[in-house]
Amino acid sequence: MILRWTLAAALILAAPAFAAAPDKDGYTNIGPTLDGIGKSYMGREIAYVMGHEAAQWLDRPERNKEEGSERLVSLLGLKPNDAVADIGAGSGYFSFRLAAAVPQGYVYAVDIQKEMLDMIKERQARTAQGKAEGANIVTVLGGVADPRLKPNTIDLILLVDAYHEFSYPREMGLAMARALKPGGRIALVEYRGEDPKVPIRDTHRMTQAQAKKEMAAVGLTWLRTDDSLPWQHLMFFTKP
Repeated sequence: MILRWTLAAALILAAPAFAAAPDKDGYTNIGPTLDGIGKSYMGREIAYVMGHEAAQWLDRPERNKEEGSERLVSLLGLKPNDAVADIGAGSGYFSFRLAAAVPQGYVYAVDIQKEMLDMIKERQARTAQGKAEGANIVTVLGGVADPRLKPNTIDLILLVDAYHEFSYPREMGLAMARALKPGGRIALVEYRGEDPKVPIRDTHRMTQAQAKKEMAAVGLTWLRTDDSLPWQHLMFFTKP
């Protein structure tokens, strides 16, 4: 994350300032900031994407203690044969945990960075002999406006600290809704924007009210929120 913030600061110094201008579908051009891409969506500043160079931060040993990662998977209510999409999969931190939870199903690990998906494939190859860890993971190179999943095929989409970095959240939201089966769910995990004690920059947090507003805009219905994780909201939305 430090690498990303340093790059962001350099871009700010190099880029000319310009006035905010309304765009279509809830987007507004606001100009570059310390950790934003220069536009907001429905009043929320969009954060920079974490580069693959910072993948070690995703796999840091203390992450489970800080975020309750193992508990998170148990809270998803997965069935053994579910088809799950881990969008913004990164290095596969959650993809492999999901794969163990759906042994008769599949996990589609989606990321826009090929380097991240290569890390997942390398881990699959290392564990190919003996215990076939992650054999049911399928890597998918997504686009910035489309995760490239087939319509009506996914039981649950997991988004862990990724949605706030989507450059086109409306388009991605509509595409994710199309990918869900009727009654399928999105589990949106974001650092709590309402809690000043959460040690994360504002652009990398979301309030529950903001999340509900953005999901409703793409036709998804809020089901419930679980706030038992140390720092994050776990918000469930469904496709009617």
